Amino acid sequence: MAAEARKIPVYEALAHDLKAMGVDTVFGLMSDDTAHFGVTLDAIGIKFIGARHETIALTMADAWAQATGRLACACVGRGPALANSLHGATFASRTGNSILIIYGEAPQVPAGANGPGPDYKALDQAGVLKAAGIRSFLPATGASAREMLVEAANAAAQGQAVAYLMPVNVQLESIEVAADEPPPAPLFAEPLAPRTVEAAAETSIAAAAAVLASAKKPLIMGGFGAHKAGARDALIALAEKTGALLATSARGKDLFRGHPLNLGIIGSFSHSLARRMATEADCVLVFGAGLNILTMSFGESLPEVPLIHVDTVRAHIGRWTPADVSVVGDAKRVAEQLLAAVPDRAANAKPFHSADYRKVLETFRIEEDFQPQNTARTVDPRSLAVALNRMLPAERNMTYDGGNFLGVVPYFDVPGPGHFKMVSDFASIGLGFGAGLGFAKARPDIPTVLVIGDGGFTMTMGELETVVREDLPLVVVLMNDCAYGAEVHFLRMRQLPAQKAFFPDVDYAPVAEAFGYDAHTIRTLDDLEALAPLLANPQGPVFLDCKINADVAAPFMSEVAAFDAKVFG
Repeated sequence: MAAEARKIPVYEALAHDLKAMGVDTVFGLMSDDTAHFGVTLDAIGIKFIGARHETIALTMADAWAQATGRLACACVGRGPALANSLHGATFASRTGNSILIIYGEAPQVPAGANGPGPDYKALDQAGVLKAAGIRSFLPATGASAREMLVEAANAAAQGQAVAYLMPVNVQLESIEVAADEPPPAPLFAEPLAPRTVEAAAETSIAAAAAVLASAKKPLIMGGFGAHKAGARDALIALAEKTGALLATSARGKDLFRGHPLNLGIIGSFSHSLARRMATEADCVLVFGAGLNILTMSFGESLPEVPLIHVDTVRAHIGRWTPADVSVVGDAKRVAEQLLAAVPDRAANAKPFHSADYRKVLETFRIEEDFQPQNTARTVDPRSLAVALNRMLPAERNMTYDGGNFLGVVPYFDVPGPGHFKMVSDFASIGLGFGAGLGFAKARPDIPTVLVIGDGGFTMTMGELETVVREDLPLVVVLMNDCAYGAEVHFLRMRQLPAQKAFFPDVDYAPVAEAFGYDAHTIRTLDDLEALAPLLANPQGPVFLDCKINADVAAPFMSEVAAFDAKVFG
């Protein structure tokens, strides 16, 4: 005898389907057009993590997806809510993380019919999302809503942000659900297994090996793709066999941390030794890195030597920087193939591995790589970062907003690329708070550090409350130069007045303290040193309003100016 069917509203069926697919956390902001769905999620045991702004909800989801390797789900309203979220949605669509964004949608009415009107939330949501490059799914009936949700989730599973629009009238329809109906298959109940990639073509391996064999000073660069492929040990073995130095892109930060041949980041976030030694390379092998303008320092970070580019996606090779040899394949698999293909070298045929080079690498101290510019009431951001790097727990996540203060990136260590996130994919400020929140939610067992400028912070300071409400282990380092720092240096380098880019010296620590933070104002390194016990083992949310010297420009600011001068005269 067939099990008796029962009638339930579509929003309830959709909530249960999400749970069956393995979704246990949804980030969002409640709205009247998603309220039924949102409270049902909570009622059936799916954690609903509410943000104070829709864009932050989406950037939280993106960071959580990166930190966990799972499908992230966000849910916000329609119309103005979608408009508010568009900043975060566009950013999330460029990160390569799996994100299902569920939006409310206006009731679907027959063509030519009059609604109750006016609809103050009216917006062509599918059109807006299409213009932003985001694929959307819009069910027209309750009968199609569940099937379309599975389609949307599977599309997101391919490593992209996908929108699922829920018309209010469709949500409220009643549909029959059989008691013995099998639920949707789980998508990401566990972290994704690495994608299986066939070995690279032997012809491309032979071409790469031939180029590598003729090089005396090769340089191996690993990006985030190399980290995801688990290629670290294979790349180290290849470097040791070929006499190469090791380096990373910014997103691959600290992939080779602790290795004596490690130069660190190549490009706009390099220290001086990495910049200098990279120019000596006579061949560069790139594994899983995009070679964008920041990695290439606008074309200046790498010498004009043969470049071998390895990536799983053919279209990514040579996309921004031409490659001499293209190798399509998994970073780890290709490294192992090359390791088998290249001949052994005598020690005297590995100049980068000589005692002299090793000594230079061993004795380099990044804290001595600059002349500190502290003042009576401000701290050099680099000196601040060096001190914080020493004082904070080594096992930590580092997340960053955008701005001139990103010059501190080389001075903070992380356990590896999976503990590091910048939000530069949309060249914006104001997204970092979401990244910090998402990482902190994904990894509550270790502290997450958010480094943010006063510009991005004042855009999103309402999220101070989210941290406390959700009891997240977040340390907020406010790099407060009382300015839009990047714009200050942009204007100054072009001999334009910068006054409008400066702001009053506001003390934000009492504001954070009112929300429940252990908050402090930092004007000197002595102020910071007094907090050593707190920072060594932060308990609860911590907020540091660090007054930094606005005259210290990040290296990439001069690179931008030089590039503009070369291109535009």
